Amino acid sequence: MFEVTDLKQFAYCPRIVYYHYCWPAVRPVTEKMQMGVQAGETEEVREARRSLRPYGLQRGVRHPDVYLASERWKLRGRVDLAIQTDDNPGGVPEAIPVDFKLSPGRMGENLRLQVAGYGVLLEEVWGVACRRGFVYFIPRRRAVEVPFSDDLRDRLRSTLSLIEVMVDHERMPEPVGERSRCQVCEFRLFCNDV
Repeated sequence: MFEVTDLKQFAYCPRIVYYHYCWPAVRPVTEKMQMGVQAGETEEVREARRSLRPYGLQRGVRHPDVYLASERWKLRGRVDLAIQTDDNPGGVPEAIPVDFKLSPGRMGENLRLQVAGYGVLLEEVWGVACRRGFVYFIPRRRAVEVPFSDDLRDRLRSTLSLIEVMVDHERMPEPVGERSRCQVCEFRLFCNDV
C-alpha cells in the first residue's frame, strides 16, 4: 500500500517517493518536517475550539486524526480532520477531509492530490460521498476548498499508477524542473545530477 502523502510528494518531486520505497533505509528528517508535525498537533487543539465557519458549515461532527486504508485503492493514511455533515443543499450526508499545512498558503497540485486521496478513502471507509475537501493553512488561519471533480479523481488514479510502475521497476524519475524545490528537500544530497 502507498501512503496518501506519497501523492503530495510525487506531484512535488517523484524522486522523494522513489527514495522512500526503493531506498527504505535512508529517510532523513528535516527540521521543517518536525515543525510541520508539531504545528499539526497544536492545530488539532485549536480546531476543537473553532467553529466550522472556515469550512462554510454551521453544523457537523469533527473526527481528528482518522486512520484510513483501502485495498482497492492500495492506499492508506491519517487525515488530520474528517467532518461528517449534512449541512448542504438537500441535507445530503457528506464527509469532508481537512489537511493542516504549515506552508504559507500556496495551493498546488500536490496538495489537491493529497486531500483528494483522503477523500476517496473516506468515501470507501465511511460509505458517504466526499464532494470536496479543505487544506487549512495554519499561518494564515485560512481554509481553501478543493472540489473533487472527475478530472481530479482521474489525476489521482493516474498518479497512483505512475507511482506503482516507478516502484515496481525501481526506476529513478527525472529531476524536477524547478530546482528551488531541491534546496529544502531532505534528499538533496542524494541527487547527484541536480
